[in-house]
Amino acid sequence: MSVMTFWEFFWLMLWAFVFISYLMVLFQVVVDIFRDRELNGWARVVWIVALFIAPPLTALVYLIARGRGMAGRQQSAVAASQSAAEDYIRSVAGQPDPASQIERAQALLDKGAITAAEYERLKAKALA
Repeated sequence: MSVMTFWEFFWLMLWAFVFISYLMVLFQVVVDIFRDRELNGWARVVWIVALFIAPPLTALVYLIARGRGMAGRQQSAVAASQSAAEDYIRSVAGQPDPASQIERAQALLDKGAITAAEYERLKAKALA
């Protein structure tokens, strides 16, 4: 059994890094192809087929031709995801205490925005 030298190990790690980086770029390009709403179905098919035929060249051409839009689409996807997460957190977060809910309902009743029956219903809901 042969022992790997330092330089063999170094080149192995370097090529492993390059290969993993290449795969990350390739997957990011595929995700962007399907995320882009401006591309019609046939254009998507052409890009995917080209990625199967000549992946490194196609990925490079895609990054040059559509890289700027790729960053914008990624930013909008992240913003939408963050907004959805914040909305979800707000929806499951605890409601304010019953006293403040009754106080708001009383203010609405005083302004005439709700009826006395609606006030009683809100008060019962807050106390439940």
